[in-house]
Amino acid sequence: MKKVRKAVFPVAGMGTRFLPATKASPKEMLPIVDKPLIQFAVEEAVAAGITDMIFVTGRSKRSIEDHFDKAYELESELAARGKNELLEFVRGMIPKNINCIYIRQAEALGLGHAVLCAKPVIGDEPFAVLLADDLLDGTPPVMKQMTDTYDYYRCSVLGVQDVPRADTRSYGIVDARRVSDHLEQVNAIVEKPKPEEAPSTLAVVGRYILTPRIFHHLENIKPGAGGEIQLTDGIASLLSEEQVLAHRYAGTRYDCGSKLGYLQASVVFGQRHPEVGAEFSAYLKSLEK
Repeated sequence: MKKVRKAVFPVAGMGTRFLPATKASPKEMLPIVDKPLIQFAVEEAVAAGITDMIFVTGRSKRSIEDHFDKAYELESELAARGKNELLEFVRGMIPKNINCIYIRQAEALGLGHAVLCAKPVIGDEPFAVLLADDLLDGTPPVMKQMTDTYDYYRCSVLGVQDVPRADTRSYGIVDARRVSDHLEQVNAIVEKPKPEEAPSTLAVVGRYILTPRIFHHLENIKPGAGGEIQLTDGIASLLSEEQVLAHRYAGTRYDCGSKLGYLQASVVFGQRHPEVGAEFSAYLKSLEK
């Protein structure tokens, strides 16, 4: 009965919606105040007991590797200046028992292909997938909620939320039957259906726990639109032989792949920030006058 100990972070995308900011820097490194999106996602995985972080990267993503690597020059400079608090913060950004593994996705062939790239490292274990531009703010952290569900039911689990019907064309949408207050049994899943054709308004957001059987289905499905291998299609195929659950997580989602969602997250987390939160809140209040 294996626990979820590995997480895949597909970070090879171009981030075109944030150009020119993402021309030379990954969208996953965009900061919410002073913490990049990818670090929020990794911290969420750590809180769920995950120890192996697998980053599926592409060209121009070197800064993600650098971010989680030891920074000898920076640490020496902070030590020399006596900035011990900052030094300890940098050194303790992720626990010492965490392994960071980097795999290059040579071509952007879809989310399903990115997940498939991680197969040699995942092996025959269940694993999580986290999309860093979906910043999920929950207590307990959303991936911890989902691993608890996996530990009980031992099947793939999708993080879901209700969306306006007009927005179904932007998501994978599930047809599901309610099991409990926060769980649904998935009958079918459709990628980006038109509102009039969507089986429901229950949308999959950027959190998944998948059994290793998903790799068989990703290897055998046909590429979809744009020649891409869609994770949604792989999950739809997996449904033919395994149970899949949809987990209505407790928390708030900020779509930081969009400018509006990114700004919303920056405002909320800015007001909570221990260093500047009070002053920032006062500033926002002054704008109302």
